[in-house]
Amino acid sequence: MPVGIVSYGVYIPRYRIKAEEIARVWGEREDMAQSLNVFEKSVPDFDEDAVTIAVEAARNALKRASIDPARIGAIYVGSESHPYAVKPTGTIVGEAIGVDHQLTAADLEFACKAGTAAIQACLGLVSAGMIDLGLAMGTDTSQGAPGDALEYTAAAGGAAYLIGREDLAAEIEGFYSFTTDTPDFWRREGMPYPEHGGRFTGVPGYFKHVTSATRGLLKKMKTIPEDYDYAVFHQPNGKFPRRVAKSLGFSADQIEPGLVVPWIGNTYSGSSLIGLAATLDVAKPGDRIFLASFGSGAGSDAFSIRVGDAIEDIRNRAPRVRDYFENVQYLDYAVYAKHKGKLRL
Repeated sequence: MPVGIVSYGVYIPRYRIKAEEIARVWGEREDMAQSLNVFEKSVPDFDEDAVTIAVEAARNALKRASIDPARIGAIYVGSESHPYAVKPTGTIVGEAIGVDHQLTAADLEFACKAGTAAIQACLGLVSAGMIDLGLAMGTDTSQGAPGDALEYTAAAGGAAYLIGREDLAAEIEGFYSFTTDTPDFWRREGMPYPEHGGRFTGVPGYFKHVTSATRGLLKKMKTIPEDYDYAVFHQPNGKFPRRVAKSLGFSADQIEPGLVVPWIGNTYSGSSLIGLAATLDVAKPGDRIFLASFGSGAGSDAFSIRVGDAIEDIRNRAPRVRDYFENVQYLDYAVYAKHKGKLRL
């Protein structure tokens, strides 16, 4: 029996800071915003973290398909900003959305691809008939040191996907992963901000892994880029997904609906999954979507997805991704720094 996405939900905080405002403070990097093609990014409120974002995204996923949370047998939460070093995010989310206590839960970390790893875990359990539904999430309130290039893109947001066998909004036809030990990005325990390996970030990190996973899946599925109506690639900034798509033979039209990073920034574990949600918001039954995530350290998960008939029934029952682009509130750098906890006593 086919396995795939029964429902999905997203949440993005309403606060924003414009890249030009960050550039105003760090004047020596005024060209950074334009080169990254990120105009503004989302900022969490004082009482928002990876948990609250995950809860809202999960509630939207349940609401979208009118799912009884008692059906969920597994919760996997991917993030690199879990608020507790020792205390699972997944149990808090489960309690908040009212799941039955007879379930398995775990937090996952693999930089920005932990959310797609959560989907793979749920696919395995559902395919084996061990659970009815699995809840996979990618959620982050990502960090960037003041003045660092990451500060222009590190944002907040998350997505939740209910994985099951019945009433599919989209079937996951297959996936392929490519993983190596490439030290392009890391954060040691207790350190407030991540570091990145400069020359390893682009070609050895992002492009090698996304390209390898994409080509591996196309070969496995015996497909070509033209077989897909849409494509979503991990969005650390606005230029990398465009560049990798072009190099692999995907068109600008295929990636445009899911390319949301210029307006919300890089939501890390939520990045590719929010892009997928934005694509599901507009896709029609029968359309095919290619998805490739990327996580530093480093790895990429690629998926072939076929949109099902149920998408038309559930699409408008919860906020769409671009609904979160409206009624936003802009912050200056001082208030943004306060929101992000950059000011410490």
